[in-house]
Amino acid sequence: MRDQLQALEQEALRAVKGALDLEELNNLRIRYLGKKGEMTAILRGMAKLAPAERPVVGQLANELRDRLEQSLANKIASLAEKAKLAQLAAEHIDVTLPGVPFPVGHQHLITATLEEIQNVFFGMGFSVAEGPEVETDYYNFEALNVPADHPARDMQDSFYFSPELLLRTHTSPMQVRSMEKLRPNPVRIIAPGRVYRRDDDATHSPMFHQVEGLVIDTDITLADLKGILLTFAQAMFGSGREIRLRPSFFPFTEPSAEVDISCFLCEGAGCRLCKGSGWLEILGSGMVHPRVLQLSGYDPEQVSGFAFGMGVERIAMLKYGLDDLRHLFTNDIRFLRQF
Repeated sequence: MRDQLQALEQEALRAVKGALDLEELNNLRIRYLGKKGEMTAILRGMAKLAPAERPVVGQLANELRDRLEQSLANKIASLAEKAKLAQLAAEHIDVTLPGVPFPVGHQHLITATLEEIQNVFFGMGFSVAEGPEVETDYYNFEALNVPADHPARDMQDSFYFSPELLLRTHTSPMQVRSMEKLRPNPVRIIAPGRVYRRDDDATHSPMFHQVEGLVIDTDITLADLKGILLTFAQAMFGSGREIRLRPSFFPFTEPSAEVDISCFLCEGAGCRLCKGSGWLEILGSGMVHPRVLQLSGYDPEQVSGFAFGMGVERIAMLKYGLDDLRHLFTNDIRFLRQF
């Protein structure tokens, strides 16, 4: 039986050494070490051995099993390493080759313009105030001194959900909310965001973006408003810009003014962009109406302030020479790639 075991060991070791893959090794394990394998068949004859030989043969069989299992384990590790090296070779990357360029996106023109506007006001100490786009009639109109018979309250001009709820028509409600939150402290905020009006043509959209600003403090004058807006205009359109304030009317400011900048295309001489006037309208502004201050909890005898509001799309159209606001919302890649 010893001779049989030694012959089995030599045969099995040769077979393991010559195995080419894991499947073949598994078959060899079953053939030689399985319950119905060749070693089991040999060991069944131990009953015929003399009692004194059985322990010796049993020990020999165990040592043979250990050597075969170790040989199988070594072979498995060797095949795994070869497979790993083959995979690495197949997946080899030549790092000296030029990389494959991928298209890189960029900000939408509206987003870029909005961020540029915000950064200008950040530099002047303003903070951002954000609020709901679905607004109450009180904050959207009443608290801003907009009377009940004002045209803006008509159903055909605003998107109403109910008599008391609507999509905000401007970001001015955040001015009121900020005053209520910060009173009696000074206020210095801008309120960027989407607004909605029932209007749609080459220069208007039912959804567009606004940035409104508010400053409330003691001894605030129209000169402060002009200084802030001049700094903004020169930062956005060039250091040579001038501004002018034209008398206007807004329910929430008194006095009110439309703000124009000198045309950056013709330098005031008159051209197609400014329609020969030399000036471009960019925003509305004014001193906060005393009634608005009272409704928000401020004493108009003690403090004063100014407010302004601009359309982001309007600023983008002027800055980049666009002739149709709707280009900004068509998602035409050919147009967007120009910026």
